[in-house]
Amino acid sequence: MLIAPMGDAAILVKPAETTGRTTLEQVRAISDAMRRAALPGVVDIVPAPESVTLFYDPACWPDFEELCGQIRVIAAHAQPVVAVVPVMVEIPVCYEPAFAPDLAKVANRAGIGETEVVTLHTGADYVVQAVGFAPGFPYLGGLSEKLHAPRLATPRTVVPAGSVGIGGNLTGVYPMATPGGWNLIGRTPVALFDLASTRPAKLRVGDRVRFKAISLEDFVAWK
Repeated sequence: MLIAPMGDAAILVKPAETTGRTTLEQVRAISDAMRRAALPGVVDIVPAPESVTLFYDPACWPDFEELCGQIRVIAAHAQPVVAVVPVMVEIPVCYEPAFAPDLAKVANRAGIGETEVVTLHTGADYVVQAVGFAPGFPYLGGLSEKLHAPRLATPRTVVPAGSVGIGGNLTGVYPMATPGGWNLIGRTPVALFDLASTRPAKLRVGDRVRFKAISLEDFVAWK
């Protein structure tokens, strides 16, 4: 296990590779264990595909090595929370041209038709590898290799909320209007982030996702 500083107010934790569990399972177990431990001064815990980052108040931990020792013990004994299991979430997506300005480009790059892009995108099972960039934005692994596409050379200044995009070997959904450089191939009417909810982000690391194609009429009528 690697525990290393990231600046003066964050610590990176990378799980060992010989525990019998996948890295993502270990990341989820460690982040859950850290939250349960509620170490003083820890202000945020951010899981990523291969690591967990803890942000903390240095004034609460004048002895950096002591904090690292606490983290090491917690991480070494971390076990998944049995009551919190990955869920399968189905997300409806409209792939009509009005919502998919980059669909043709992705299809041309792959040497396939736009219909096949939709078929491949909706035919895969995805895993939430990280949540970040914007509140509730899921980085989804499991994208067909045919659909891998580099991010835009010049990001858009505004990407509409609900836009579904491809960035490299990942796909994801913009929960709110933000700048962004992913290839847009559709849009969902489902809100992935609701600040008023007890669980604002609809998805969490480890959850499974499938996309379902819907018509423009269904998109408009969605409530």
